[in-house]
Amino acid sequence: MRNAERFGAKFATSIITTLNCVDRLIFKGYLPFGGDKQLNQFVDGLGIRRKDFLPQLEPLAEQLVEHAKTAAAQADASYHYLQGQHSKEQLIDKAIRERKLTTGLIAVLCCQENCRTVKLRHGEGRPQLAFACRPQRVLYYYYLDPDFGRIHVRIQTWFPFTVQIYVNGHDWLAQQLTKKRAGFVQRDNCFTQLDDPAAAQRQADDFFSLAWKSRLHQWAKRVNPLLKTVTWLRGMEYRWVIDQFEYSTDVLFRSRQSLAELYPRLLDHAAVHFSAQDILTFLGRKLHGNFQGEVLTQCQKDRHPGARIKHRMKNNWLKMYDKFGQVLRVETVINNPREFKVRRWRKRRGRRQKVWCPMNKGIINLYRYRTAAHAANMRYLEALSVVNDPAPAYQQVAALVQSKKAGQRRFAGFNPARREDVEFFRAVLRGEHELQGFRNADLRRLLRQDDHDPEQRRRNRAAIGRRLQRLRVRGLVAKIPHTRRWKVTSLGHQTLGICVRLYYHGLATAA
Repeated sequence: MRNAERFGAKFATSIITTLNCVDRLIFKGYLPFGGDKQLNQFVDGLGIRRKDFLPQLEPLAEQLVEHAKTAAAQADASYHYLQGQHSKEQLIDKAIRERKLTTGLIAVLCCQENCRTVKLRHGEGRPQLAFACRPQRVLYYYYLDPDFGRIHVRIQTWFPFTVQIYVNGHDWLAQQLTKKRAGFVQRDNCFTQLDDPAAAQRQADDFFSLAWKSRLHQWAKRVNPLLKTVTWLRGMEYRWVIDQFEYSTDVLFRSRQSLAELYPRLLDHAAVHFSAQDILTFLGRKLHGNFQGEVLTQCQKDRHPGARIKHRMKNNWLKMYDKFGQVLRVETVINNPREFKVRRWRKRRGRRQKVWCPMNKGIINLYRYRTAAHAANMRYLEALSVVNDPAPAYQQVAALVQSKKAGQRRFAGFNPARREDVEFFRAVLRGEHELQGFRNADLRRLLRQDDHDPEQRRRNRAAIGRRLQRLRVRGLVAKIPHTRRWKVTSLGHQTLGICVRLYYHGLATAA
């Protein structure tokens, strides 16, 4: 898969390696009861009156709770009923330290949460069963799995007994590297040292080829004995979907000082220069008139333990933050996969063909989740490659100011202190151009030039063309062969980015 080549080349002297890996991954399992209509048909098929169905569920809930207590007792683990505000992670950390666990059941936590369950309501002629969100007991089984490290399996004790399973890709990778006796240092969900980064990346990529369906079924059966003991549940299997997917790109720096000097500049650049259209581009979308939703950026510099910037497009996020002052993490979080596309066989005009369709949450799309998130991370890092240390690099701006002779022609320089020139640089550097480059017309649109009058349009087009030629002879932009599109070179990203930053932040602040 493509890596952030410009970013890696730009800071090659400061970077040790880059690791792409799944972070948080949450699956949800649903038993096949469908919606309200299908539920009523199912209960009618059992020969049970609808008003008698709910009383039969209470002993099933108690059976699940007793099963949890028994499982905890057999594993010499603790069972806690939590009320009020509690940190589950702190309780589990404490249990691991006290019991010195390396594998097995850590603890079972029971608490009250609002979940989708069923209730009885008035209907025409007879009562109706309907799904609704109501408080109920839920059970959290925390395990140290020999393959996945720390995981938890959550099951709601009332019908329809939905299961949620949490795994962490970094913990899984740590377990695999340990089995292969590969050296590494892990802190929390992050690797601060890898003896063989290439082997670690190959192992991380194997995460997507696991037999997920069978493994998820095994975990679900472990916490839900009703699938064997209740007659009308026998033979049923959970349908698994991806509820949340986090994919991170970790850039390991050689020293804390290198990242400490660079990271504030990355935050400032992302907060100041990345527009809503840029965020959509990073996430593989284009801004159009039918787009309905919000695109927001939130930068928290007073956040403990480190500053973070978070871009949100509807219910999907793109984040950047540092880990332990040594790792720069760019992370894409997918909660709503329908904002992305996947190729599927569909019947079009009487014949089957592969077409791009909105991606759903089925686990069969796990590979596509990875592709979309990885591409978003790479686009984000490439857009950040314009950031540099302005103090030593300011000399590069001199070549931009001075006139340049090419052949028999002399091309004028630019004025980095002139607003019109800086706005032109910003238009050229827009993140949306990372995908396919830009045209003369794209720059005129971004600069809000009035093209209604044909003569004025001709003048504006010629003026933009002359500016592009002035950049081209300095090696800052290049023409894409056989097209009318241009692209910014690595030198252009560096030099023009410096000018934009200096103009908006000032040399004294930036240096």
